[in-house]
Amino acid sequence: MYKYDEYDASIVAARVEEFRDQVQRRLAGHMTEDQFKPLRLMNGLYLQLHAYMLRVAVPYGTLNSRQMHMLAHIARKYDRGYGHFTTRQNLQYNWIKLEDAPDILAELATVEMHAIQTSGNCIRNISSDQFAGAAADEITDPRPWAELLRQWSTFHPEFSYLPRKFKIAVIAADEDRAAMRLHDIGIQIVRNDAGELGARIYAGGGMGRTPMIASLIKDFVPFADFVSYLEACLRVYNRHGRRDNIYKARIKILIHALGAEEYARQVEEEFAAVKALGIDPPQGEFDRIAAHFAPPPFEANAADTVDRSDPDFAVWLDQNVHAHQAPGYAIVTISLKPIGGIPGDASADQIDRMADLAERYSFDELRVTHAQNIVLPHVRKADLYTIWQALREAGLAEANLDLISDIIACPGLDYCSLANARSIPLAQKISERFADPARQRDLGELKLKISGCINACGHHHAGHIGILGVDRKGTENYQLLLGGSGAEDVSLADITGPGFSEDGVVDAIERATDVYVRERTPGERFVDTYRRIGMAPFKEAIYG
Repeated sequence: MYKYDEYDASIVAARVEEFRDQVQRRLAGHMTEDQFKPLRLMNGLYLQLHAYMLRVAVPYGTLNSRQMHMLAHIARKYDRGYGHFTTRQNLQYNWIKLEDAPDILAELATVEMHAIQTSGNCIRNISSDQFAGAAADEITDPRPWAELLRQWSTFHPEFSYLPRKFKIAVIAADEDRAAMRLHDIGIQIVRNDAGELGARIYAGGGMGRTPMIASLIKDFVPFADFVSYLEACLRVYNRHGRRDNIYKARIKILIHALGAEEYARQVEEEFAAVKALGIDPPQGEFDRIAAHFAPPPFEANAADTVDRSDPDFAVWLDQNVHAHQAPGYAIVTISLKPIGGIPGDASADQIDRMADLAERYSFDELRVTHAQNIVLPHVRKADLYTIWQALREAGLAEANLDLISDIIACPGLDYCSLANARSIPLAQKISERFADPARQRDLGELKLKISGCINACGHHHAGHIGILGVDRKGTENYQLLLGGSGAEDVSLADITGPGFSEDGVVDAIERATDVYVRERTPGERFVDTYRRIGMAPFKEAIYG
């Protein structure tokens, strides 16, 4: 993983002290909340319903055991003993005191972490494939490209006050594990006919009140033009993006208005001017960054077989373990979705336990996933049983990855001042209704996502089953959506019809799964059956 150099360290240290002064002035009454708000947001500090929330950046989801231990320490010392892993591969603390925020940032800086640009109208945390550097199907590790973008975008003077927040994802496989085309800019690293690596650029994706799938803007951008081309993409948006209407300020609205072809033309025109500025780094600088992501020293003759005699272990193995590019190794996903639990939450003790396992069994590396789980990317197959036993002791061995109880959910009205409905209790009820592991496995891959408001932080538009919480005359109401996907078969979910109460939407989900079980053909997922037979049979069953 990338290690700070003297420039990184000095930048973060200076920002901590700058923010400490700003907090002191706010506490002393020398700044109003309106004056302080843009300053705290650029440091990842939100004011929510009950307390301040701090969002900590985890660039492209990669961190080590020392950083995980620090996250656990902060949860104990400054919060209520837990952290919440998010869909942007970050971590949030929901019970922060304003006077503690500078000390938290100072402690994070000691382990090369920060909260810079995790909020505000700027380029947010660069996200990536949680299996990067380990996946058997990738053509290269996308994280050096993501790190290059992190360095380019941090404190970029031209893009610090964009019309709206801006999100970028980078992948390097045909299987999209990062919802790449639902980002403002999605980047897929590909090879051209000559075998050279470059970037396929998509732009204009996003969720929220107007969900859109990103359009292909450029089929191949060589590395030598990569930063200049991204600079041109942002410049066109920064020039034309709506600043007069927050609901029309995202790049997706601009591209929808201009048309993808006209946006691409303007980007090409801008790129010609930007290229002359000489901002693209030399190959040597990319090589310097990429050296930080060299593969770990894998054991040459690691055993490639696993004893499956324990049936419970075999179930977990089949559900939560994926193929690795190195023989004798595997990728382990740790589910943070226990039945009846809060999706994405982990206690300080659990965070420490995961850090210990990474240090001992995964070359000191962990990943946060956009589905709010944790990955140990480089595990010897010989260690899988030991790891599973340790996870079971810590309450982290739920074998439900990509099943109906592996729910993505935003914090909702329990925490968020923007929410219209609660997400957490609903997620708990759904997981309890479908608690039977055999039933979950029979339903197969079924991605369920819940948002407590139209801002779609729970990615409900991209759920095979999505739920949107709305306010209906002062009462929490839940709209049900079907048929979405954030993967390479990307699609936006369709609303079934009128909304439901909390208990009513759980019943509606059960009726929808009954239709799937009745109508599916061998090998079909829920979303495949929906696409084949359409909404009508589901709607009839749901509404009678």
